[in-house]
Amino acid sequence: MQEQHGRRLDGKVAIVTGAGATGSGDFVGIGQATSILFARQGAKVLLSDRDQQNAEVTLATIKEEGGEASVFVGDVTSNSDCGAMAKAAVEPYGRLDVLINNVGITGPGSVTDVAEDFWDTVLDVNLKSVMLTSKHCIPLMIETGGGSIVNLSSIVGLRAGSGKPSHAYAASKGGIIGLSNSMAVHYGRDNVRVNCIAPGHVRSPMVARQSTEEMLELRRKAGPLGTEGTSWDVAFAALFLASDEARWVSGVTLPVDAGLLAATPLAMYPYLQEKD
Repeated sequence: MQEQHGRRLDGKVAIVTGAGATGSGDFVGIGQATSILFARQGAKVLLSDRDQQNAEVTLATIKEEGGEASVFVGDVTSNSDCGAMAKAAVEPYGRLDVLINNVGITGPGSVTDVAEDFWDTVLDVNLKSVMLTSKHCIPLMIETGGGSIVNLSSIVGLRAGSGKPSHAYAASKGGIIGLSNSMAVHYGRDNVRVNCIAPGHVRSPMVARQSTEEMLELRRKAGPLGTEGTSWDVAFAALFLASDEARWVSGVTLPVDAGLLAATPLAMYPYLQEKD
């Protein structure tokens, strides 16, 4: 999963939010995997996280491999912190090319029982943060000829999820897709590309901690490929969208989901009944 494919981000400066460590070894979260992969591909990476200790773990991995990165500790729901984050990327390197909006939280609750303050928190962290980081990063990208923004949504932003409802999460992830499409149109002439990734049933450290083995197995079987996705699968999709290889790709929501969105529930039913 981590083989070199050339230096696809040489000379680029990238910000990854939620870049701190949530796992170890190859079993890491999406932000950590993306940060490590980008550094391997030649990018100078600003690791943005609210937890300095977790960010320092990602930084140590990158430095051990000979990459270049630095840490910014801040809150992506704060306008002033997002402004400081953008400056922290530009001041040492003179430019900003890539922004990966990866921060997200979830929790159960339907519209009839969710607490209003919890709803507001999820929308702030998941959706408002995308607006705030973009607000400060886009002008800096334009100054040096453009850039690429990749926003992490979810298949739940496109289709209702299973299990206990999390309507705040679904609304925030759907909102990211709509916002990304509008940004792609309105900043296209400035050569700023904006795309989304909609991960499916990725087995990340956070998911593993919150799921039973039975649920993890059902998640694997639900996709037509029948294999388990990892954070590295999402990171490689982000690498493509961030790179110049995707110079003519904007306004796209890319599912990384083992084909799950292509299938109807009845199509996958026989596979869910299989005994390993």
